[in-house]
Amino acid sequence: MKKNKKSLHIAGIVLLCVMLSAAAAGIVAWHWVFSPVGKNDQVQYVYIKPRTTYEEFVQELNHEVGMRHPRVFRSIARYKHFAERMRPGRYAVTPGTHASELMNAIMVGRQEPIKLTIHNIRTQEELVRLLHNRLMPDSTAFASILADSAVCAGAGMTPETMRCLFLPDTYHVLWTVTPQELITMMKRYYDAYWTAERRAQADSIGLTPVQVATVASIVEEESGQKDEHARIAGLYINRLHKGMKLQADPTVKFALGDFTIRRILHEHLQVASPYNTYHVTGLPPAPIRLALKSTMEHVLHYEHHDYLYMCAKEDFSGHHNFAADYATHKANARRYQQALNERNIR
Repeated sequence: MKKNKKSLHIAGIVLLCVMLSAAAAGIVAWHWVFSPVGKNDQVQYVYIKPRTTYEEFVQELNHEVGMRHPRVFRSIARYKHFAERMRPGRYAVTPGTHASELMNAIMVGRQEPIKLTIHNIRTQEELVRLLHNRLMPDSTAFASILADSAVCAGAGMTPETMRCLFLPDTYHVLWTVTPQELITMMKRYYDAYWTAERRAQADSIGLTPVQVATVASIVEEESGQKDEHARIAGLYINRLHKGMKLQADPTVKFALGDFTIRRILHEHLQVASPYNTYHVTGLPPAPIRLALKSTMEHVLHYEHHDYLYMCAKEDFSGHHNFAADYATHKANARRYQQALNERNIR
């Protein structure tokens, strides 16, 4: 009887040890499974393209966050059949993200949108380059859709004016967005800005929305001083209404494709281009930059005056002298040219 009690006592101790060991193992396993997948102390992002393999993803993840328990990650991945269920996208890995949580997000395509900031864009090539650098589709895909006459017509644009859809702003976009999806999204924002009221305001001054954007683009290139924008807009609208050539120097730079020119010379004015407003009457066929919405507002609500001429001030403040007659303008221009010569600006 004593031996049986002793045996039971030993068996109980052994069972308790096994249970404690199992519990300890469970705690360790739980810690491995639910501990942060990486060693990062701030949010990092991993990218999966349509042809990214599981091994390539693991390598990128390790490179970006420094995986804590690679073997545990692989075990969970096998259990979830993760390699066969990865979806393309841009995914956030926060300091507290654990392996299973990250895999679940990837398997359902729960991406982290990027902030696409469109600003200071002049040409279609610059726009394509920006989109290619920030989003998954390559530059060829973006260039093709922006030049597709059928797509452009569907958006109420032409290949020349298509970039007008991309109003300068910051947009939240999925990295995997297709070019067509992006066009659809931009058209929605464009239409939201160009309300019936704004379209009516544009029509009242004889301009279409694209023409408003074109005037605004010239205004922005003419002056970085926002307090002048409504006045400059009024000057160009005065010229349009009188049937005068705009003779805007920034359009010549755009026609030449050289935005570093500091002084427009006679030889520059000879460039044959529909954007050279020294040769053509009226507006160029499209904006020479993507103008800010605030500048378009200055065009829609331009300053009413009699000015027809403007010239940079000789103090190089960035502001301009305005004139209603050519004689006054010539005097202003002579002072500015003299200042250029004194500073040896060619």
